[in-house]
Amino acid sequence: MCKLRILYVASEIDPFLQTTEVANFVRMLPQAMQERGMEIRILVPRFGLINERKNRLHEVVRLSGINISVGDEEKPLIIKVASIPNAKLQVYFIDNEDYFQRKYVFVDKENRFYKDNDERAIFFCKGVIETVRKLGWSPDIVHCNDWMTSLIPMYLKSTYKNDPLFKNTKTVFTVYNNPFQHKFSVDLLDKVKMIDVEDSMLEPLQSADFEGFIKVGIRYADAVVKGDEQYSESLTMLFDGVDGNKKIDTFDKDTDYLDSYYNLYNELAG
Repeated sequence: MCKLRILYVASEIDPFLQTTEVANFVRMLPQAMQERGMEIRILVPRFGLINERKNRLHEVVRLSGINISVGDEEKPLIIKVASIPNAKLQVYFIDNEDYFQRKYVFVDKENRFYKDNDERAIFFCKGVIETVRKLGWSPDIVHCNDWMTSLIPMYLKSTYKNDPLFKNTKTVFTVYNNPFQHKFSVDLLDKVKMIDVEDSMLEPLQSADFEGFIKVGIRYADAVVKGDEQYSESLTMLFDGVDGNKKIDTFDKDTDYLDSYYNLYNELAG
């Protein structure tokens, strides 16, 4: 069996940032897969809570310098890297002064949801793909975790479908019960659009909310995994209404879920 290349994408990873269970999952699973012989890359945002000096982040100049378009604006992409202590794993951080220099993640100190979190997600998803292109590294599997990564499967099946690096790439989308109540402005669809992204592809996002992002991830991912045991009623209904051809996996964290992911990756990669 050939050595698979797995790209993990998430909003956080322990020990750099930990606000939900996603951070623990994205810390443990990549190392487990690496120990089973897989080649791993990890990309997360460089939120302002992450102490660069303490965690020894440094800029990767050869990867930085790309401009990422979000709507009518272009924002410079900065890539930083750090090593996970006691593990042979590096983490790449997507950074931008306008989006990720704040000392909070998705809400401010008054617990108000940032109105530009949609732009931050768009920038992050595009930045991940462009960083991988700059690395010249062709992933067999891109494993996306939580709502902030949900646009990546769609972009890979549209804008980047003819890119040789992603010719055989499959995507996994793990859904977590980390909802927000905010509804984004009506220009969300315009900001998400890229070359070869048809209006019909954005139909799930018309609600401009958390579930809209989840719907996009589910629709375009090659495999979907439930990352939690319990979900809100509306999300449960969303899973129940998925096309019969789309498999929704639930892996029991108390048993052999590492084997389950290992088998899933190999099955998708063929």
